[in-house]
Amino acid sequence: MRSIRYTLRSLFALAVATTVLAGPSVAQEGPPRPGDRHWVGTWAASPQGTIASSGPEVKSFEDQTIRQIVRVSMGGDTLRVRFSNELGRTPLVIGAARIALSAGGAKIEPGSSRSLTFGGATSITVPAGAPVLSDQVTLHVPPMADLAISLYLPDSTAATTYHELSVQTSYVSTPGDHTDAVDMPTALKAVNWYFLSGVSVRAPANAAAIVTLGNSITDGFASTVDANTRWPNFLARHLRDAHQLDRLSVLDEGISGNRVLNDHVGRNALARFDQDVVSRPGVRYVIVLEGINDIGFSETSGFRNQNVSADEIIAGHRQLIARAHELGLTIYGATLTPFEGAGYASAEGEAKRQAVNEWIRTSGEYDGVIDFDEVTRDPAHPSRFLPKYDSGDHLHPNDAGYQAMGEAVDLALFRR
Repeated sequence: MRSIRYTLRSLFALAVATTVLAGPSVAQEGPPRPGDRHWVGTWAASPQGTIASSGPEVKSFEDQTIRQIVRVSMGGDTLRVRFSNELGRTPLVIGAARIALSAGGAKIEPGSSRSLTFGGATSITVPAGAPVLSDQVTLHVPPMADLAISLYLPDSTAATTYHELSVQTSYVSTPGDHTDAVDMPTALKAVNWYFLSGVSVRAPANAAAIVTLGNSITDGFASTVDANTRWPNFLARHLRDAHQLDRLSVLDEGISGNRVLNDHVGRNALARFDQDVVSRPGVRYVIVLEGINDIGFSETSGFRNQNVSADEIIAGHRQLIARAHELGLTIYGATLTPFEGAGYASAEGEAKRQAVNEWIRTSGEYDGVIDFDEVTRDPAHPSRFLPKYDSGDHLHPNDAGYQAMGEAVDLALFRR
């Protein structure tokens, strides 16, 4: 059995993909012209706040620089950065910001540092609840490169908008603006991203982004820190190695603990769809891997009032499909991976998982199906992870499991 199943809708979507240019609302008239370029996201992280978690490792900053490392998927020569105060309740003062090629750790490649400006100014105050885009900057960035984005916060600043499970080390400086330091003096380290939600590149007209909308399995829980071994990272490499598919980027919009229907760590998938999918530049495809936490939390003490049925989870998926199709996006459904033996697993939960997966596989409502369940399950015990892919908690893959998932995605879904 193949890991990808097609529907008539998926074949139609592939046939008409050339009519979509830069995102959900920009339709192209005629074929792309060789000189046409547009903005496409090459890295992203979903903004979070302290809804139901202990919050980030570093809870506040004052007169400090944060140097954050991100792995791009698509390369380019012209970039811009999106910072986020979307979950803040007070203005965010950015004293300075720079972008450079990472040289590992808190170091940057000498000569690669570029100032990020905002309407020509080197500092900006971001209103509560808002994002901000930097001006474009020229820097040659190869595909799959690591960037160091340095952010100086001069005032006392609470870490209200962050991404909790970065699986990537960020560096917090000793006092002062060290955004241009080749080797930044480091006082603290944290495995979070702060006030940072996207990097975009100017790309050819046929370039586009794939958004992976999911929970901790998409976010890379239990993968090796600083190794970029989440399944979306492996998908990006898979695309890069394929002929003519380096025009596609992969934006990881996973949030650990995320659910389709209820908030927990991060807003539910229905609530964050506009922010984390629609607002991303150049998005053309969406892959949804959501629902296992809706099932598991239904069986968890403290969440009994949020017990949801398989039909309710399916109804949530139908809403994601409808909203994607309304905007002209192609959307693929991924089956839920095994979880027997995990802390919140139960026979009732397994029945829900099977029902949701059966609908994803057979309903024809998604434009296509990516069968991650088939990829990761133990053939001798299908409700469990294959041992070689199990991180040990029976819920999350290890690096090998994430690699198997990323490389199982049939790239014919993205060819045209």
